[in-house]
Amino acid sequence: MKTDDLITLMTQDASVDLRYGRALALALGTGTVFSAVLLIVTIGLRHDMASVFETVRVFFKISVTLVLAVLAARLAMRIGRPGAETRFPALLLGVPFAMVAVAVIIELTTLPVDAWRTSLVGRNALFCLFFVPVLSLAPLAGLFWALKKGAPENPMAAGAAAGLAASAIAAAIYAWHCPDDSPLFLATWYTIAIAGVTVAGALLGRRLLRW
Repeated sequence: MKTDDLITLMTQDASVDLRYGRALALALGTGTVFSAVLLIVTIGLRHDMASVFETVRVFFKISVTLVLAVLAARLAMRIGRPGAETRFPALLLGVPFAMVAVAVIIELTTLPVDAWRTSLVGRNALFCLFFVPVLSLAPLAGLFWALKKGAPENPMAAGAAAGLAASAIAAAIYAWHCPDDSPLFLATWYTIAIAGVTVAGALLGRRLLRW
């Protein structure tokens, strides 16, 4: 290959990577803002947020969902670039799950056994399973649009990463409304909602993100 041809290919790759990066930033920003506005104009923030935010449970719930959203979005960004390192970003996803596991253990050791069921079921379990996926729709659509501008090597894995990132963003937003603060509730219902969107993203990715 001639030097001029190599330079041309490198320039084209850089242009594609730049467009992909901008598309991802636009998708994440727009999707997050849309979902946040949707929450505010429909169900709103919890009325006692100003006071309860000082409690450990609420601070933990919001913090751990934000950590998951950031790490999942980072993985989704990388997975659309051929040859990009994805193993370490994927392993980092274990951090928020480990945080929740530790919180659940603390909860189980401090609460009496007869209070476990109340903490687990909470007051809005079914609504959580419904509204987290609803809030995921805009970020998921945006991430799929951005990934189409990239070149994911594994469409199904890319779709799963997009679903995980979108649902984690949705969970982080929904946490500002959710009145159920127990780590048991978080570990159960938030996880089910996030897993459902992740599986849906994987199935959609297999069809929509193929080259």
